[in-house]
Amino acid sequence: MKQTCEVAVIGAGPYGLSLAAHLRARGIDYRIFGKPMDTWNAHMPKNMTLKSEGFASNLSSPAHGSKIKDYCEKRGIAYSDRSIPIALDTYLDYAQSFRDRFIPDVEETLVTNLSRGADLFEVTLETGERVLARNVVMAVGVTWFAWTPDVLAPLPAALLSHSYAHRDVERFRGKEVAVVGSGSSAIDLAHLLTDVGASVRIVARRKELQFNSTPDGGESLFDWIQKPPSTIGRGWRSYFCAEAPLLFYRLPRDLKDRAIASHMHPAAGWFMREQVEGRIPLMTGRTPIKAEAKDGRAVLTLASAAGEETISVDHVIAATGYQPDLDRLPFLDPALNARIARSKRSPLVSDRFETSVPGLYATGLAAMDMFGPLLRFMVGAEFAAPRLAAHLDRGVTRTETRAA
Repeated sequence: MKQTCEVAVIGAGPYGLSLAAHLRARGIDYRIFGKPMDTWNAHMPKNMTLKSEGFASNLSSPAHGSKIKDYCEKRGIAYSDRSIPIALDTYLDYAQSFRDRFIPDVEETLVTNLSRGADLFEVTLETGERVLARNVVMAVGVTWFAWTPDVLAPLPAALLSHSYAHRDVERFRGKEVAVVGSGSSAIDLAHLLTDVGASVRIVARRKELQFNSTPDGGESLFDWIQKPPSTIGRGWRSYFCAEAPLLFYRLPRDLKDRAIASHMHPAAGWFMREQVEGRIPLMTGRTPIKAEAKDGRAVLTLASAAGEETISVDHVIAATGYQPDLDRLPFLDPALNARIARSKRSPLVSDRFETSVPGLYATGLAAMDMFGPLLRFMVGAEFAAPRLAAHLDRGVTRTETRAA
């Protein structure tokens, strides 16, 4: 028999876990599916440090003591809202503790199909189980949205990969690798590759790499007024995007696009500057215009102000980010997919995250085009989870409150 629930949450990253914590606290009947924190556990360079500052690295729960600051204080781990970078392992341990406390019922199975019947959604799991749900929330993160420039497409899979594929880079020991990109993924990977003994070059269109500003701890009122800090960056534009996503939602499309573009520029954490400058060869101000395989190696043709040049390497890693695209969700039934109105390739959602299909919601990166760059970062879950949970709370079947 098919089981029925009020809310099915697809995805168990920061947005999915945070939403489930709020649903559980409200006693809403839900089920959540996915590999918990899979992107962070399996697809981020090991030993990396989070670019986000401590105060912007929380999962969201209505319960007291659920922030990473609380976790670190209880375990005697050095913590600062701004000046102490958070190690990936610390963040993963915090996420596990959060999950154990607030969402012990995560079902570690993947969704293979999502379709819509006359009255309910049908969620098919890789176990073969079929679940009926009155509401479905797609909190899919970046899993299916890795983007590689078309110019690199001629390279075979043996010579080309995306940064998403690399938790460990031991297989590149002694190899020549070109990392294409200039953001935190590119810099973190290049650093890790250097540590395992690979010969690395960073290839970037930008003339110089960008790093976040170093926290100085001595900020004056004048500094704050000029460039107020926010969870997604400094300056009034970032402050507006972080603090007023509902106002952002109501901006004209052209203003939204400009604001999102201004926050999509690549930059690494301030603490990575000394790990890169003077240690890793930088080929900045160069744009790949051709890629081909020759004699088992990848050959890139690069264009710059000085002209063209070629480099030959054993492997190319595209650290080129993520672009949401509904058509890349493998579980989305074609008939259901066709009913979802688009904003570019993202779902067009209401100010409560509902798509044009009643009862179907999208949050996280998939909703960034509507709510702004806040939804690109994990900290956006602190806005999205309570708002969406409150909306779903209206008229749903209740269970007893299970929050710890």
